[in-house]
Amino acid sequence: MKRIGLLGGMSWESSVEYERLINTEVRRRLGGTTSADLIIRSYNFAEIEAFQESSDWEAAGAMLARDALVLELAGAEVIVLCTNTMHKVAPAIEAAISSEFLHIADMTAHAIEAEGLSTVALLGTRYTMEQKFYRDRLEERGITVMVPDEPDRSMIHGVIFDELVRGDVLPESREAYLGAIATLVCAGAEGIIAGCTEIELLVGADDVNVPYFPTTRLHAISAVDAALA
Repeated sequence: MKRIGLLGGMSWESSVEYERLINTEVRRRLGGTTSADLIIRSYNFAEIEAFQESSDWEAAGAMLARDALVLELAGAEVIVLCTNTMHKVAPAIEAAISSEFLHIADMTAHAIEAEGLSTVALLGTRYTMEQKFYRDRLEERGITVMVPDEPDRSMIHGVIFDELVRGDVLPESREAYLGAIATLVCAGAEGIIAGCTEIELLVGADDVNVPYFPTTRLHAISAVDAALA
């Protein structure tokens, strides 16, 4: 089994899900008391949020790249960045390491292609929905990506930062998300990407009537695939 290095804490609410999913899947596949070989660098999310708000992506990328290298030097053969938004700085991380880096958008694209879909809607932070780093990665593979209109974009972003990263999972916010999803489906979305790891704490596949792509789960399972390859 290869050692997996997790860059987490963005937020820890979702990073805990990564650890749970990875360990559960390893035990399911290998049985007994087996669990994953993990090294975890968990951040103070307030520092990450400050980089995002100030658009200091260069500093954020340098920090994550440096710590990815630390994980590699500690024996990590697979590096997983436990967040969608911070994949904006994935090129800096990939340039710093020689270990395998699993890009969350690639794992999501594989799942969309497996479903045979061509048009999907992307929910996430404002950075993920409005900037190109994530959407372009999918569109390069022929997948059309829709994002919510305002005011739904602001609502989705606000729920993530004001509630989900703080551990608050509120039924009224779930209903608001489902309303936004229904609007996107009516506009032509064939599937929904939960493009922020915390969204899976709020909305699950059983809540929607179209294919649902939970990026945390997809990313975590791909990490197990890589570790056991």
